[in-house]
Amino acid sequence: MIEWEVTESGLRVLDAGGAEMAVRSPGLDLARSEADLPRPVDSTLVCSVSELTFPSAVVYATPLSGGRTRELGPETDPVALPDDEYVIDVDAEIKTYLGVDGECSIRRSESFDRTVVSFPERTDVAVGFRSRSEVPTHSMTVPPTPEGVATALSHLHASHRTTGVDRSYPSLRGHPPRLDAGEEIDVPDAVVAATPSTGIEIVAPDDLASLYVLAPLAYYLQASVDVADRPRPVLRLPSLDAEWELSGLPDLEREVTRLLRQVFFLDCLVRNVGPYGTELAEASLLDTLGLDAGALYDAAPDERLGTYMTVAHEAIQHRLPDWHLSTYVEPTPEHLSTLPHLLDRLSLICAPRTSELEGCELVARSLDDFYRGSTGGRGVGQVASVDIVKPELREGRIHGWLAEGTPIDVFKSTPAAYEHRIDYLERGSDGIDIAVVLNDEEMSDEVDVAEIYRRRGEDLSIDVSVEEQLSTAGLARLFESPHDFVHYIGHCEQSGLRCPDGYLSASSLDDCRAQTFFLNACGSYYEGLELVERGSVAGAITFSQVLNEHAVKVGSTFARLLVHGFGIERALQLARRRIMMGKDYAVVGDGTHSLAQSENRLPATATLERVEGDRFLLSYDQFSSRHVGGFYQPFLADNEYSYLCGTESEHALSRERLLAYLDRAEMPVIFDGDVYWSDDLRAVIEDAS
Repeated sequence: MIEWEVTESGLRVLDAGGAEMAVRSPGLDLARSEADLPRPVDSTLVCSVSELTFPSAVVYATPLSGGRTRELGPETDPVALPDDEYVIDVDAEIKTYLGVDGECSIRRSESFDRTVVSFPERTDVAVGFRSRSEVPTHSMTVPPTPEGVATALSHLHASHRTTGVDRSYPSLRGHPPRLDAGEEIDVPDAVVAATPSTGIEIVAPDDLASLYVLAPLAYYLQASVDVADRPRPVLRLPSLDAEWELSGLPDLEREVTRLLRQVFFLDCLVRNVGPYGTELAEASLLDTLGLDAGALYDAAPDERLGTYMTVAHEAIQHRLPDWHLSTYVEPTPEHLSTLPHLLDRLSLICAPRTSELEGCELVARSLDDFYRGSTGGRGVGQVASVDIVKPELREGRIHGWLAEGTPIDVFKSTPAAYEHRIDYLERGSDGIDIAVVLNDEEMSDEVDVAEIYRRRGEDLSIDVSVEEQLSTAGLARLFESPHDFVHYIGHCEQSGLRCPDGYLSASSLDDCRAQTFFLNACGSYYEGLELVERGSVAGAITFSQVLNEHAVKVGSTFARLLVHGFGIERALQLARRRIMMGKDYAVVGDGTHSLAQSENRLPATATLERVEGDRFLLSYDQFSSRHVGGFYQPFLADNEYSYLCGTESEHALSRERLLAYLDRAEMPVIFDGDVYWSDDLRAVIEDAS
């Protein structure tokens, strides 16, 4: 769902997922509120303008009369388009298409933070918007048996918009249908009609554990899935008379990971010969492998997969982008409903395995007694005890846990969290509502996070309120009222969140309407889990006692990352690097969920090292677990290439170029083991000269 309005400066556009885009065009006149565009859009209008300015984005211009698509790449040279009819694709957080009849030019602003489309004279332009926030449009019911799950996996990929390599673009994979457990199979006719026949088959052992592990591979390959009384799965291409027997569990996890990463990566390279190709840094690998990208782009799905299967994994393994997400799922009927949500994120699915903490990891737990006796801590009473285990992690930058136990280094999710995320998307959005609650005056230093949220409100529609010393009834009303984010600063004990008149237990709430939260209080794990069960999507919590100074560092850093578009788990990963006891912070609920959008569409991070003297190496990356398959362009002078998300790009910079870059960047940078915001780091580098 898209909403837009004409403002004094141009257009303001919102989608149901909370994304917001300002299109600057002073003097814009609305001609009519509908238009025809040869692209899939959610909302359209026609306006009279002389110039349209968008956030920085990749831009393609396609002439409708034929001819090659032009791309505005990382360089600043404008693209001049002669008189013709064009569809201009602006790949911003809210996908935008322009229908233009006549001359125009496309350029980047000098600071790289804006994209400008200008016309020689005032022109009527058709504008279409499409939301990137996907919600399932259908529901399926299957028995929670291996046969039922196989049927579901044979149809969940009906949401893909293509069987070609372009399915690797996140915008061409819709959200799979919801999945419910029932006695009978019920697949809507529309889902059956949308299920393609790709000629790819997977026959799995007759057990849920194998099917859960195979799910992401079957989903991406758009395979039909069946079960049989056999010890190992088999991948078949009947039209080619080809088949490959895969490993049984537990080795099946590694083999599925290898196959999925290889196929996905090769799709990302081959798609580059299509209409939305770019100057991709990794594309030359196809020539090295002797693969014909044009022929593969046009090939049938099974023929293309057959060719991919001949590529030795050793030939590409060092070029593979980092995988974004693994989720550790107990393969039980209770988790059947989570499969569409995990596949929407293209998560690997692995069996949960743990071990006891040992060695230096036990140091963190042994310091609890010190915190309990410290006056600088966030708790003075008894906090709820949490037994932590160490998970066996596989591929992935972030990790989720849908199983028994409380592990470190992962977000602990529940089936309810994913359903709540869809509920919030379906409700729509009119900006972001943030409530900061200060329930202990001794922690007033952290209330400065409200200013971080307000500063971000200069770019997005963010409403910030600050409440102090809320009673149990007042805090309950706040959680039961619609808020996009609640930042609680105070104490948490076994009885709940401390208030001046007692304790509020989350279990006493009728429901929770806070979409996300941060309980920056000692031992808030169980209260956070209960908030998720009662309506929230995700939140940050602590396992045990934390020092006040540490809590302020983590809280302020997390706040800034969250409102600049980082997913909750990724934001907390970075924030907890700032303190020694970072493992005492964790996320409950769907850690891939994000509250706001990034200036760069995909949140950017960098790692900086001083090479020698005034020379620096900047390792730059844009990454989001919501947009796997995307690519980014580092807007650094002299850069010519785009890179797949999950691949870092490296740039050697002089001190002068580095300072200039940090001056206009808006992102976290890891330097000397700490996390700085780019403008703060600029001051550090400048002062160190």
